[in-house]
Amino acid sequence: MACIAGVLLHGVAPAWAEPGGESAGAVHVAELSPESERAIERGLKYLAAEQHVNGSWGSKYKAAVTSLGLMAFMLKGHFPKQGKYGRLLDRSVRFLVGRAKEGGGYFGGNMYEHGLSTLALSEVWGMTERKELRDTIKQAVLVILKSQASSGGWRYQPIPKDADISVTVMQILALSSAREAGIYVPQKTIDQAVKYVRRLQVRFTGGFGYTSASSEGFARSAAGVMSLLMCGEDPTGRPVRSGLSYLQKYPKDKFTKVEWYFYGHYYAVQAMYQAGEGYYQTWYPQIQRALLRKQNSDGSWRDSSAGTEGGTAFAILILGVPYRFLPIYQR
Repeated sequence: MACIAGVLLHGVAPAWAEPGGESAGAVHVAELSPESERAIERGLKYLAAEQHVNGSWGSKYKAAVTSLGLMAFMLKGHFPKQGKYGRLLDRSVRFLVGRAKEGGGYFGGNMYEHGLSTLALSEVWGMTERKELRDTIKQAVLVILKSQASSGGWRYQPIPKDADISVTVMQILALSSAREAGIYVPQKTIDQAVKYVRRLQVRFTGGFGYTSASSEGFARSAAGVMSLLMCGEDPTGRPVRSGLSYLQKYPKDKFTKVEWYFYGHYYAVQAMYQAGEGYYQTWYPQIQRALLRKQNSDGSWRDSSAGTEGGTAFAILILGVPYRFLPIYQR
């Protein structure tokens, strides 16, 4: 079962569609509104102004926030060494490559940051054919492969000891992107990771737990169901259908306030897109409206864990799903 890179198109319907299909007489198109276009441009200008001299963003989790910022610009069609943001993005790439060299292939921080950085550089390589990145990505992938626990998942430290769904899903994304870019990833590694994620699903609710099939939540469930879809799980099969249903039935205020808000919606919108138009068409307009209301006057969005730069990048990646410039964001 090979992982597929993917997510994002257009779509929208005014009421919940039937799982896996479109609601009768309710076919509309979820387009990127002019308001969202302006919001994204303001967000990118904010990020450009806040970049550190060494190419990084953020004061905490620098590898992760820098990777998010890099992908936010690339989602809009800006690439390193190209256009008005070319030099800025090239500095970010050099910062991440430097982190990997210092760590012997490990970007540092923790494995979530490592996976996110591997994803970002794989997307850069896939879109710009910067061959000098190949060795960096290969070493980063090797760190991931060596860190997989016997359970099939990953935890925050680069040692094969234990696992949780958050770090595991990020490694699945990283390996999927690296594979799409041409790096060899053993199928066994992916299969074991998918089996681990499946074991975390709470059968009677469809949600996903953190380290066991209990205490499910919105963000971890969005990550879980998205990773199954990314790896070719049947959207009409019970695991995915029940996971999507859990997200749909989650209290309506999920679009305005929910634990791990940006992280959760980053995965949720991708899951809805992969599941099909009937899901995506009803989800995207709601998160689009919510994010427009949350934007600050300076163009930023604030995230409690990733900071303002991280929150801004997350918001752009969620709002900008119709752009589809990055390979990982294509169905």
